[in-house]
Amino acid sequence: MSAEPSSGAAAPATTTPPPPPTDETPTRRGIFDPALLDACISCGFCLPVCPTYTLTHDERSSPRGRITLMRALETGRLDDDDPTLQEQASFCLGCRACESVCPAGVQYGHLLEQWRDHQWRGRHVPPIALAARAGVRVTPAITAAGRLRRAARQTGAARPDATAHLMLGCAERALFPTISRSVLRLLPPGVVDVPSGQGCCGALHAHNGASHEAETLAEELGRRMPGTILTTAGGCGAHLASVLGRQRVQELSEFLLAYWSEHPDAEPDLGEIRVDGRRARIGLQESCHLRNGMGVSAPARELIARVADYVELPSAGSCCGSAGTYSVLRPQDSRRVLQTHLDEVEAADLDYLVTVNVVCHRQMIGGLRRSRSRTRAIHLAELLAQAAGRSTPDTRD
Repeated sequence: MSAEPSSGAAAPATTTPPPPPTDETPTRRGIFDPALLDACISCGFCLPVCPTYTLTHDERSSPRGRITLMRALETGRLDDDDPTLQEQASFCLGCRACESVCPAGVQYGHLLEQWRDHQWRGRHVPPIALAARAGVRVTPAITAAGRLRRAARQTGAARPDATAHLMLGCAERALFPTISRSVLRLLPPGVVDVPSGQGCCGALHAHNGASHEAETLAEELGRRMPGTILTTAGGCGAHLASVLGRQRVQELSEFLLAYWSEHPDAEPDLGEIRVDGRRARIGLQESCHLRNGMGVSAPARELIARVADYVELPSAGSCCGSAGTYSVLRPQDSRRVLQTHLDEVEAADLDYLVTVNVVCHRQMIGGLRRSRSRTRAIHLAELLAQAAGRSTPDTRD
């Protein structure tokens, strides 16, 4: 009879083969790009910067928690109709703040688009999102709205000698036509071209469950506007950059600083913005996609500081709750996110709050009016045109 090994003795080495696959081995459904989905290491760095997690302190409402839900959907552990999946796909703002702090480089924005592509189908498509996607497909209607509202005049086919081609934007040309007119007032004639026939860039579709159509629209706009595309909306710019390449897209603040640096004689004489005989106090509401998607943050601050006293708000770089169609899809949650910003604006006693994205502009105008604030929202282009003495009618009212 052989002796038992004494206590503490090493056990003999074995070469036990791995267990064979079983029916419980997870399978993938092909909803998500595996490389993107597997990149998350669940470290939790994303939690403090996520606006919805800040509101709820619910793990499911964080990027890490939502990726866990995506994995459950991908492997079939949760059904498409699961109410938590439906809720969290809608509750996310898509601001991509999590990407800016993620040590693993998770491309959460692309994962969210893939999730909504799958989740927002058939009877699960939010009616407002469906209507918005359909509405911006009608290029003649968008063009007519811009003409009626007197946005920057379109000049025909794209000029190959133009330094950049100005993208008018779907909502911007109808709601805030002074923005595009202000851009043209800041640059010498002929520098920026405004090609005709501009349709939607596709950003709205990318954020609302139709990313394949979003790519098609961006590519079509890229063909109509060869070379550099100049944008005045961070969300549109980030989407175009993701499809056409970063080198093709420039946001207004970075374009102006670069162009005026290279052509100092072209820079207008920017005077001070004054209120009640003093330099104005002006803050900034950044565009999430401009900051987190394109990496553009400092230029707007530099330009504001040239013409006024710049006041940094603690929440300047966090989402204001507009988030494309979010403010109409989930208005109550949108206002909850916005409230912190409104409180900070009042505490800072600002004269103006500068925006660099059309939906942020609309969000801040509405919020400031509802709170009866003396602070007025103004787009960066309008502010600089005012400083140059080439302003459009006062947007403060």
